[in-house]
Amino acid sequence: MRAAGTTPDPESSKRSGRTSLGEVACRYRADEIRPEDLPVIATEALVAGLDSPTLCELAGLPRNADARDIRDAFEQALSEAGIELPDRGLARRHALRRLAARLIDGEIAAADLAMDDWWETEAETVEERSLVSLIPQCGCCIEYTLGVDQRTWAAELRIAALVLTSSPSIGPGC
Repeated sequence: MRAAGTTPDPESSKRSGRTSLGEVACRYRADEIRPEDLPVIATEALVAGLDSPTLCELAGLPRNADARDIRDAFEQALSEAGIELPDRGLARRHALRRLAARLIDGEIAAADLAMDDWWETEAETVEERSLVSLIPQCGCCIEYTLGVDQRTWAAELRIAALVLTSSPSIGPGC
């Protein structure tokens, strides 16, 4: 909480905006953020204190602008802010961790994990491989694919998610 009569530190605000934009870059690369949402995100980054010509341009684009134009502007804005777009594999691994946390928090059901291509994630750690190995290619064949009942599978999935979220972070933070 800020003391009465003090103003926020502009550099702290910029660092916070840069961190947020870095996380957005990671989530964007993992296909968790759609291009049409990027102009609003650019506006939020401007409010947080980041400023660059392309970020301003991106913030002014309508949601229905050409997706290529939005992507190009976003990637240029990242470059201007000194933020690298992470490679897709690393971004998906970070997304897997966020997904595991959402499962633990009860935000998603175990069966929801079979609705995406998580089973294709290039897991590099034992903890990631443990979780990914429990994710079937489709929700309709959980029992057939895994050879267990859904209740047992959900419990095993939750344990693997807990182990993954408790393990050390990977690579650059997203």
